[in-house]
Amino acid sequence: MKNNKIIIFDTTLRDGEQSPGASMNTEEKIQIALQLQKLGVDVIEAGFAAASPGDFDAISRIAEAVSKSRVCSLARALEKDIKAAGEAVAKAKMNRIHTFIATSSIHMEYKLKMTPEQVIKKAVEAVQYAKTFCEDVEFSCEDAGRSDVSFMKEILDAVINAGATTLNIPDTVGYRLPTEMGAIIKSLSDFVGERAIISVHNHNDLGLAVANSLACIENGARQVECTINGLGERAGNAALEEIVMALRTRKDHFSGYETNINIKEIYPTSKLVSSITGIEPQPNKAIVGKNAFSHESGIHQDGVLKHTQTYEIMSAKDIGLDKNSIVLGKHSGRHAFKDKLCTLGYELKDEEINEAFDRFKILADQKKEIFDDDLRALVAEEITKIPQVFDLLRLQLSDCAPGGVPSAAVTILHDGKEITDAAIGNGTMDAIFKVIDRVCGVSGELKDYKVDAVSQGKDAMARVLVKVVFDESKPAIMGHGLSVDTMLATAKAYIGALNSYMSMKERLRNVQKIEQEGI
Repeated sequence: MKNNKIIIFDTTLRDGEQSPGASMNTEEKIQIALQLQKLGVDVIEAGFAAASPGDFDAISRIAEAVSKSRVCSLARALEKDIKAAGEAVAKAKMNRIHTFIATSSIHMEYKLKMTPEQVIKKAVEAVQYAKTFCEDVEFSCEDAGRSDVSFMKEILDAVINAGATTLNIPDTVGYRLPTEMGAIIKSLSDFVGERAIISVHNHNDLGLAVANSLACIENGARQVECTINGLGERAGNAALEEIVMALRTRKDHFSGYETNINIKEIYPTSKLVSSITGIEPQPNKAIVGKNAFSHESGIHQDGVLKHTQTYEIMSAKDIGLDKNSIVLGKHSGRHAFKDKLCTLGYELKDEEINEAFDRFKILADQKKEIFDDDLRALVAEEITKIPQVFDLLRLQLSDCAPGGVPSAAVTILHDGKEITDAAIGNGTMDAIFKVIDRVCGVSGELKDYKVDAVSQGKDAMARVLVKVVFDESKPAIMGHGLSVDTMLATAKAYIGALNSYMSMKERLRNVQKIEQEGI
């Protein structure tokens, strides 16, 4: 009889970050990792160490910061990838290397250009090499959903003998139906027995990722790989919150299955991830969408008021969603503010609380009502703040009357000195970007711009997300800005991207210096 404990393997920081526009800086990744730990995630796939120095740095720092969850790095079945992964997770209290190679005929023939025998040999060598860095090694059959089951049994048997402790079966292109994935897992689970843990990683191309994951659990999978809000390549991955709440809500069907997830942290985690990535779940998204616990129909409203379970199969409070949101205002004190943050699930250092409280008081003077989502946005911006190479102190815009020329003036603090300048542009935003470029001496090219209302009302805060390229040889950098004034939020977002770029350059210089000294 298999153990019915389901291991939750979160890959928001790796596969989730591969969602178009979802890239994060190191500080943001650390905050998400700490929140995933608080959520009770068993394994955090922190990234792909060999992908870039930035990824390596982020994984290394997460490995040092996280103590209650296992920290994992992905690696192709290549020695250089595995070495980078091993070194990146070396300082983790609990670590894992996750190595993979494609096993479908189409991948082996056209991508790898290898025979099945060569693929097995490569997989075994990868697992054996990974074992020299850590005991816990996971092996994945890429494109398992379209792989021959007999061949997978052959390669899984070989990697078990080489030391693999978890065997992951991904439906990489989201092709399979629940009955098909269930049958594949049943066959492999019966073959493997108690020798290793069977894991699944389902993509959502046909909207079946969660259904497939649940079918796999019923057929012997004891680890599910998933992401917050279902983020991921193309149509995304199986959503962690949906899998966990399905297991919990339908205990009559999933009898005995348990996870370590603290469900009251589901909503705060979802909000943190959406705030950082700028990707909000669609309103009708299960569990965490803004309409998930809303009722428009008069019949539904009447029923819920009489008894919530008439139209709700779970409680909003179960996932950490507090409906009593208008509780703080400009007369609120520091103690009440700190207490409210605690009820929202935040545990901040005194310095972070002081900074967030100062910003809250400024906001309270600008807004009539302070909502929970306003507070979450404020705190998320505070705890993910990177070193401020350039700090925006003031922004002044000209009246853009018909026929007038838009202009922007800024005062920026840099190296303890205030620098003030002004510029004109083709529009207000263009003028803001031009004057910041001039003051900071670094030119950026705006690739994407997005603005959302954080909460509700005419005075709702604007959350601006920008993607900016400062160096054509490097990927675009994301920046976030928050303000009741959209243009001020825009300027903050651009400065935020610039600071991320400067911080990344500094880290790369330090890495190169260490490497040179090591040589």
